[in-house]
Amino acid sequence: MKTFHNPHQALHQGQQEMFRGRLVPCHEVPARLDFVLNELQRRPLGALEIPMVADTELEAAIARVHTQRYTDFLASAWDHWVAMDPANAQRDVLPSVWPLSNQHAFRADVLPTNFAARLGLFAFDAGSPLMAGTWMAARGGAACAVAAAREVLGGARSAFALTRPPGHHAGPDFLGGYCFLNNAAIAAQALVDGGESRVAVLDVDYHHGNGTQTIFYERADVLTVSVHGDPMTEYPFFLGHADERGAGPGTGFNLNLPLPRGTGFAAWRAALDQGLQAVKDFGAGALVVPMGLDTFEGDPISGFTLKTEDYLAVGEALASAGLPTVFTFEGGYAVDAVGVNAVNLLEGFERAA
Repeated sequence: MKTFHNPHQALHQGQQEMFRGRLVPCHEVPARLDFVLNELQRRPLGALEIPMVADTELEAAIARVHTQRYTDFLASAWDHWVAMDPANAQRDVLPSVWPLSNQHAFRADVLPTNFAARLGLFAFDAGSPLMAGTWMAARGGAACAVAAAREVLGGARSAFALTRPPGHHAGPDFLGGYCFLNNAAIAAQALVDGGESRVAVLDVDYHHGNGTQTIFYERADVLTVSVHGDPMTEYPFFLGHADERGAGPGTGFNLNLPLPRGTGFAAWRAALDQGLQAVKDFGAGALVVPMGLDTFEGDPISGFTLKTEDYLAVGEALASAGLPTVFTFEGGYAVDAVGVNAVNLLEGFERAA
């Protein structure tokens, strides 16, 4: 399994995030990727490469998933932030106002000239700081996703996009949940554009992949499945319920499998098997797995109880789909354990595949 890793990931290193009403040190840190990369060097599964993707190809791939006004905002956000006040160069960007979604409450079709208002228009939480290197890091992650999809389209059984910031909470025109560009969706769209008529996305992160669901919600060519913490109590709260089944042409092509906090491996594995059956019934030709490791029992901001050895079985189960598979690195905030857990999952997949 070839791993494409992001050489720019450490440029995105937030100082603090808003968490439960307090400004706290960021949970999503560069060391998360470093631990995985170190473990892959210790237990190699294949070549470790930096993605080689031309700017024109990368921009086209991002534009297939995200709106132009959103990516224009991301590309220029830091400069506008510092232009507001030179002292801002020492501070992360965090939003403080948001438009409500109610039809007659606020308008989202008009792009404000005020930077703070634009930030609120494109962000759905105050826990995803943006800084000088965020755009370059996010683009580097998208390049990893494109390269991994290209590897699979070229005949490889699997490929791993090892990048941060993560991506599955980012929608067509919004950021949040530490995510700015949706790497899993970019990979899935690249697989479709490369000739796969049906692609499945099976998200195993603790938190619902709300951005991915939104991107593909009205489409029948990409099945989205997510096994996650119940949004009645777990972030991102406002999406991820079992009755969200898709809309229009996409009706029936979105499957959410929410589980209560405290769920152990046996019940979680049963939900995963249900998701894998949906992938089989869909007739997918390729699979994308947003690979969150925050289902681990020691994760500081999550609530499932999977153990390190369980991830070998998770990988084996995913391999049972028998599909060319792209993995994208998502959550997992027990930083010291994330490397072993990630490589266990990938090793289990490789053995079974």
